[in-house]
Amino acid sequence: MRILIYGLNYQPELTGIGKYTGEMCSWLASHGHDVRVVTAPPYYPAWKVREDYRNAYRIQRAKGKATVYRCPLYVPAKPTGLKRMAHLASFMLSSLPVLLWQVFWKPDVVFTVEPTFFCAPVALLVAATTGAASWLHVQDFEVDAAFDLGLLPAQGPIHDLALALEEPIIKAFSRVSSISTKMVERAHAKGVDSSRTILFPNWVNVDEITPQPIGVPNSFRKELGLEGKFILLYSGNMGAKQGLEILAPLAEDFGPGGPDEDPRVHFVFCGDGAYRAQLESLVAHLPNVTLLPLQPYLRLNDLLNAADVHLLPQRAGAADLVMPSKLTGMLSSGRPVIATAEPDTQVGHIIGGTSDEDACGIIVPADDDSVLHAAVRKLVSDEPLRRSLGENARRYAVEHLGREQVLERFQRDLGELV
Repeated sequence: MRILIYGLNYQPELTGIGKYTGEMCSWLASHGHDVRVVTAPPYYPAWKVREDYRNAYRIQRAKGKATVYRCPLYVPAKPTGLKRMAHLASFMLSSLPVLLWQVFWKPDVVFTVEPTFFCAPVALLVAATTGAASWLHVQDFEVDAAFDLGLLPAQGPIHDLALALEEPIIKAFSRVSSISTKMVERAHAKGVDSSRTILFPNWVNVDEITPQPIGVPNSFRKELGLEGKFILLYSGNMGAKQGLEILAPLAEDFGPGGPDEDPRVHFVFCGDGAYRAQLESLVAHLPNVTLLPLQPYLRLNDLLNAADVHLLPQRAGAADLVMPSKLTGMLSSGRPVIATAEPDTQVGHIIGGTSDEDACGIIVPADDDSVLHAAVRKLVSDEPLRRSLGENARRYAVEHLGREQVLERFQRDLGELV
């Protein structure tokens, strides 16, 4: 098949949507498909275009791989709501001539990724012009998230216009997919017929992200001088949707002089993003916190296995607007997860399970610090429970999130659509 991919984020970005779109395209190209990608230069999660990529048009071609067209964009140093809109619109405008040029290539399917929804009308135009099938893949419901999380005003002309435009556009695609069942249900609520929706979850390479036995030497623990410590790890994007404001008071309570003081407990926060500078200032005085920059993929397995428990904070109301991509690696590493989510959300279903027998961790309300702190105390003190939850997490990853099985199913769905 000739597959045209249109999206804002792409490899070599190490986290989030860019990682998954890049792996998907590489997999499709390696399975004999002709893949072209129209995307931006790598800038996420640092919100700065990488120095080795000029913020200008460029084409990357390599035998047996996807052909990648890079289009420049505006990247704000401090992304506020309106600056984010300008950022997204700048990519849509710069990529417009490049995408229209692909009409002469005559793709079989035009596949676009939300965010950014700004790209959706252009993708539909190219598909209609060429007679190609159109596919919208929703990684984040960015329109809902922008208003529900307070990035844009929840009332007013911008809100009304966005919702008025979203429904007819999303309903015009041949296929609409998303990464969780709850997010697929949200697409139904926006008017997309169930016959045109598909679950297309994010995945993990379960052969590369594997549990290391507890007690086995770990490179991060050794380098950081944390051997013998109980490590709670947050690793991923440090942005507005993550709810990272809960981390500093949590670490403070378990640090010297705190009500839950425990010299064994240490927190490691790893990543980059718009909230990182603020998080650094909040924990600068805490000796039981280590901050790390974003780590290369080759070290990801060691990083995830340095944890005794993974932390997955989210802001209230975000759980079914976005599905944290970092969760796949957490589960595959075979460590329990403490997540801020409601039980009836997709994150709640995965972490909490249908019963104690298949739970992968503990879910707590996003706005209740006391319950969060109690969950940490419980897992710090209960080693058999940690082991059981970690085994469930690994089993869930292997059974539901393996990269080969997810992408093979996606390839079949693409073929049926074309």
